[in-house]
Amino acid sequence: MPLFAQLYNFAHWLAQNREEAEDLVQETYVKALRGFGSFQPGTNFRAWMYRILRNTFLTSRTGLKATMMVPLDESEDGPGATVAADEPTQEALLIDRDHQNLLQAAIEELPVQFREVLLLCEVEEMSYQEIADTVGVPIGTVMSRLSRARATLRANVQQKLRIP
Repeated sequence: MPLFAQLYNFAHWLAQNREEAEDLVQETYVKALRGFGSFQPGTNFRAWMYRILRNTFLTSRTGLKATMMVPLDESEDGPGATVAADEPTQEALLIDRDHQNLLQAAIEELPVQFREVLLLCEVEEMSYQEIADTVGVPIGTVMSRLSRARATLRANVQQKLRIP
C-alpha cells in the first residue's frame, strides 16, 4: 500500500496512540478508495492522502481535543546535546534524553495548526506546496504558520531551559 509507513507515522504523531493511529490509517485508505474518483490525475497523490488522514483525525474525537503529544523521530537530536567521543557517555545519553523530552513537551504545547505544518515540513520533509495541498491553505499561510511554529517552539524551549 502506497505511503503506508509515512501515513502511520504521521497518524501516530497526531493521535499518540498505536491503535488509534492504525484506525486512522485504515479509515484513510477506505476513504481514499471510496473517493478515488475525485482524485485528479496529475495532482499530488501524497498530499491528497495526507489531507484525507488529517481531515479524518480532525473530525475524530482525538483530533478535536488538540492536546495530544507529538513524539520526535528517534534520529532527531535534542538541542545542543552532542558528544565528541565515538561512544556517548551515560551522562550525555541522559542529557540527550532530557532534551528530547523537553522538546517533545514544547511541541505538545503548540496549537494543532502549527504542530502539523512543523511535522509535515521537518519530519515528513514535504515541500511548502505539498503542505499547502495537504492542509488546504495557501502557501503563504503555510510559511507563516511554520515561522510562527518555530518561533513559538524556540520560545517554549528557552523558557523551559530558562535561557534569557
